Amino acid sequence: MRVAVVGAGMVGVSCAWALQRRGQEVVLLDRGEPGAKTSHGNAGVLSPTSLLPLNHPGLWSQLPDLLRGRSPGFRLRSEGLRRRLPALLGFLGQARPSVLEPTAQALHQLIGLSRPLHTQWMKEAGIAHRWRDAGWLFLYRSPAAWQAAAWAREWYRRFELSCQPLDAQALRELEPDLQRGFTHALWVQGAASVDEPGAVVRDLAAHLVGQGLQFVREEVRHLQRLGQGWQVQTSAGQRLEVDQVILALGPDSRDFLQAQWGWRLPMLHERGYHLHYAWQGRGLQRPIYDTAGAYVLSPMTPGMRLSTGVELAEATAPPREEMMQAAEAAARQVLPLGDRLQAPMWLGSRPTLPDSRPILDAAPGQPGLWLALGHQHIGFSTGPGSGEVMAALVLGQAPPINPRPFAALRWGRHWLR
Repeated sequence: MRVAVVGAGMVGVSCAWALQRRGQEVVLLDRGEPGAKTSHGNAGVLSPTSLLPLNHPGLWSQLPDLLRGRSPGFRLRSEGLRRRLPALLGFLGQARPSVLEPTAQALHQLIGLSRPLHTQWMKEAGIAHRWRDAGWLFLYRSPAAWQAAAWAREWYRRFELSCQPLDAQALRELEPDLQRGFTHALWVQGAASVDEPGAVVRDLAAHLVGQGLQFVREEVRHLQRLGQGWQVQTSAGQRLEVDQVILALGPDSRDFLQAQWGWRLPMLHERGYHLHYAWQGRGLQRPIYDTAGAYVLSPMTPGMRLSTGVELAEATAPPREEMMQAAEAAARQVLPLGDRLQAPMWLGSRPTLPDSRPILDAAPGQPGLWLALGHQHIGFSTGPGSGEVMAALVLGQAPPINPRPFAALRWGRHWLR
């Protein structure tokens, strides 16, 4: 069987890997290099705590600050979102306990499936040195902040995640550079990280090419049914004939599906920023998340990567440096942050669906077309598991986890009109 995978981010490369290792002929297509867009800009953290989505029930108490743009970790940019009002209302409407339970269960399975695959694939590709198994830290600046996060720790306990509470002294012993500003921490020992996520995706794709993968660096303009298969038409005029197609275009998926079939996928974009900095201390051994400043600081090859919180906004909206400036100011209050090592700041979009679960399913009414999209800000963490699920579905095999929570029509058929 010949399968085209459209999109060469972490999810697309994972689909290609899982299919190729099952003996299928795979064509991977993207207008850019593998891992160069959304997969490049994340914090490089793979954590079981990502089972809790942004739109959890506690979001309602944060809504006033969210609407005023005062929340450091989660902001709403109203301009341009008026056209996405149904998707936004759907996202907010899913922030309730009855949805959180199945979402957490589903993401827990997908994250758990992905973790060993990450290490296995990186070893096979000869890039195991990029993997760091030291966990990561949630940092709290006051006892009140620590107590306010008790609800999340209860969820971690329910799912038996490996986490260790630390007081200020234990934190300093673990990370000597964290000398001031934090009274409590949670060491998520079950988490891991990589030194450069975009490079990991690039290297995985390169390994696949060495094993026979065909990579076509061209934009896919049109998909057309051709007999029992599909014809993939590219920007350079190529017409590739394949048996099946997996669409894994990340934040570009919504517009592509609308242009192709008029579908109105209820997708929003979680945008985030990052910059790299020098470090004036001895060095961090693991990424940290300052819950007050709502930034993640990750030790990476290009320097310390400072990643902001999330803004819900149209992908095409102009960048606003306020979030980056606020994150940098908050970090400088408590950390030995040095000079900026790059300019301008990086901006990327992550695709999110109403219940914060991806679609991993057949495209409705389009035999041989499959959807692997909507992974919010954890596509890097959940890519390998998504690839395994998709490969099984495409080949008519039993997926390694229950695929029902990731069904394309779980909100109904209204978005297909």
